Amino acid sequence: MDRKWQLLGLGFVLGVTALCVSFIGGMYFQHQDARKRLQKIIQTDPYAYYVSPKIDEVFSYFETHDEADHRMKQIMKYGFPGLDDLRLYSDFVLSYDRRNRVAHWVCEHLQVDSIHPNRGRRGRNPYQPDLSVPSNFRSELTDYRRSGFDRGHLAAAGNHHLQQNHCEDTFFLTNIAPQIGQGFNRGAWNNLERYVRSLVHHFGSVFVCTGPLYKPKQRSGGKLSVEYEMIGLNMIAVPTHFFKVIIVESKVHLGKPYMEGYVMPNASIPDGLPLRSFLCDIREIEHYAGLKFFDGLRRSALFGSNYPSESQVFREFG
Repeated sequence: MDRKWQLLGLGFVLGVTALCVSFIGGMYFQHQDARKRLQKIIQTDPYAYYVSPKIDEVFSYFETHDEADHRMKQIMKYGFPGLDDLRLYSDFVLSYDRRNRVAHWVCEHLQVDSIHPNRGRRGRNPYQPDLSVPSNFRSELTDYRRSGFDRGHLAAAGNHHLQQNHCEDTFFLTNIAPQIGQGFNRGAWNNLERYVRSLVHHFGSVFVCTGPLYKPKQRSGGKLSVEYEMIGLNMIAVPTHFFKVIIVESKVHLGKPYMEGYVMPNASIPDGLPLRSFLCDIREIEHYAGLKFFDGLRRSALFGSNYPSESQVFREFG
């Protein structure tokens, strides 16, 4: 009789254990599914990103290793410039402008490993439309064909060599904008990209935000208007200027970061013009772009920032 009750007791314990394991397993897989769904929702509703920490608190019993979520937090360490149509790629984050078919901004966090030249390679003809963008807002390869403009990178391919897919992602057309080739994309803009990589080699950790500007011109009578070309059947806007805003983290423990911003006209820029002639007041870039750069970092917490009284690029280039 005692043996019978022992077996019944053991069976009861095993049954309860199995039920608990099943319950906990169900919660775990529901949690994993919820996180995957949240990543998809972020594509269309960026405010969902700010809800995710609350979801993590609810499911805090489970340790997760969501690489994509972790990478976004790394890249966006100092805050989002804006929250329109956020898109997370393998090694950079962008906000897509559906009206102009060009990104509002692209953010990167660059370290020495990511710019190592012997890792990811460009490959042959890797440019491709991002099929996650609705077709009526999407740019296509045919839009650039015979347009007279280069397919210019915002997040440079040379910045993302840690893994092959990192480099390949930079060739999605969401990361591309129409740029003048000779004298800009293959000249001054390329020099600026190389300068950013030199900062990475020297300091080790650099955050970069890149995007287009559509600068107004003064008409007769003193009125201002914005004019820019469009290319292709999808009417991709051709920016008048491009910007890069850079945060360089200090190597010194508790050292303050440094911020600087550059603006270049989308035009053939003469060779030999010093790169620092394109330094621009960051507040001026924010004004024209409608963005707030690295807003999670108080300006008082910076070691320094370039705030020239007058920007040569806005003074001399139309």
